Amino acid sequence: MNLMQVTEDYSVSPQIFPDEINAIANLGYVTIICNRPDGEDPGQPTVAEVATACDVAGISLHHVPVSGMPISAAAVSEHRRIIDESNGPVLAYCRSGQRSAVIWQASA
Repeated sequence: MNLMQVTEDYSVSPQIFPDEINAIANLGYVTIICNRPDGEDPGQPTVAEVATACDVAGISLHHVPVSGMPISAAAVSEHRRIIDESNGPVLAYCRSGQRSAVIWQASA
């Protein structure tokens, strides 16, 4: 895992995998936001696969897929709502972490 802390309660990451969810939970994250559309890359786990691991670990998973720029106002608003309603640290991921950082910046 390559987590990059943006604020005390928000970090971004490249693609995460279901077998990493327990380690993410152990780091204190309570909410994960997936900013990738399913099928973006071959071999990428689906949101449903990540969601199953999150359910077992007690982590809330949200899907706010973003593809291309500019990021829609609706996606920015939904991303901010999820962060604001989270009861603890949030981890957002995409292919490299960059979209998740950009969408956070746009929502700040």
